[in-house]
Amino acid sequence: MKHQYYPPKFEEKQFHCPLCNVFASQSWYYVKIDTPNNWITTEFRASYCSHCRDWSFWYDGRLMVPNASPVEPKHHDLPVDCQADYEEARDIVSRSPRGAVALLRLCLQKLMPHLGEGGENINDDIKSLVAKGLPPMVQQALDVCRVVGNNAVHPGELDIHDTPEIAHQLFRMINFIVADRIARPKEIQALYAQLPQGAIDAIAKRDSNK
Repeated sequence: MKHQYYPPKFEEKQFHCPLCNVFASQSWYYVKIDTPNNWITTEFRASYCSHCRDWSFWYDGRLMVPNASPVEPKHHDLPVDCQADYEEARDIVSRSPRGAVALLRLCLQKLMPHLGEGGENINDDIKSLVAKGLPPMVQQALDVCRVVGNNAVHPGELDIHDTPEIAHQLFRMINFIVADRIARPKEIQALYAQLPQGAIDAIAKRDSNK
């Protein structure tokens, strides 16, 4: 099961480190400049990761180095042709939530063929998946991405500028869909393949008699 992602946040004591991406304790310090006469305290702050033992630097409450995104990284099983859109959305979400949502809608559209659908019309693809027995929770996650994405491309009742936090949640929705529809079946298939061949043959014989 995928654990919750805690993005780097100013003066928080624990979060996912923007350098090693591990959830770890953070220690905070003021950055000082060593001048010929004395040390000068600056407005910069530094957070020290207890896991990778490296430093991140902040100014005015914002993470400056590294230039990290406030949303969770892509799921490791996100298909390759979807990854560039996801990463670009992560890169711009703080500056343009609406642009990030539009990219995630494109990411979702590219994801559909990997779920066995055409990828031409997201709404029709979701309807087809529901007819095939798609769990309601996954259907809702897909429709969240579809509706919010449509409002980013064709503004309607939902204004992304008024609710930028919904853009952050969409990254979680994409990863949830990938975890449920791609990663989990792959994990089960890998475990099933490790069964003795005799057991697999017996299961096939059992099911063929239905």
